[in-house]
Amino acid sequence: MRLLARWGRKIGLNSQRLALGRHLFHRYGAAIVFGGRFVAILRTFAALLAGANRMPWHRFLLWNGLGGACWASLYGFGAYFLGDAAEHLRGPTGFTLGFLAAATLVVALLYVRKNEARLLAAAAKTGDRVSGRNRS
Repeated sequence: MRLLARWGRKIGLNSQRLALGRHLFHRYGAAIVFGGRFVAILRTFAALLAGANRMPWHRFLLWNGLGGACWASLYGFGAYFLGDAAEHLRGPTGFTLGFLAAATLVVALLYVRKNEARLLAAAAKTGDRVSGRNRS
């Protein structure tokens, strides 16, 4: 955590965002590690966040392994079935589905931006109560 506090601002992690990260990891640590397998950026930083927030290694190993197994299964079977179904998604149907996927991505990004301030305020309120140890 000291390294993140000192050098985190170089990658956009100011003190408020570090407090938000501690707050969220304190509440949802296992879900973050599991779900991190499905989100590219979070997949990269899940282990760093777990270590910085002192998540017990056995809990990290369990949720990281389960997330990896689920991700690999979903990705493998999903790619197979999507490739099989892609033959039928030509013309307007394929365009419509592509547009809906892009619109969903934009809505998700706007939601995160809108709620960052609310989450930062919640993290600031509970910052004194979070000891840095993960109880999830």
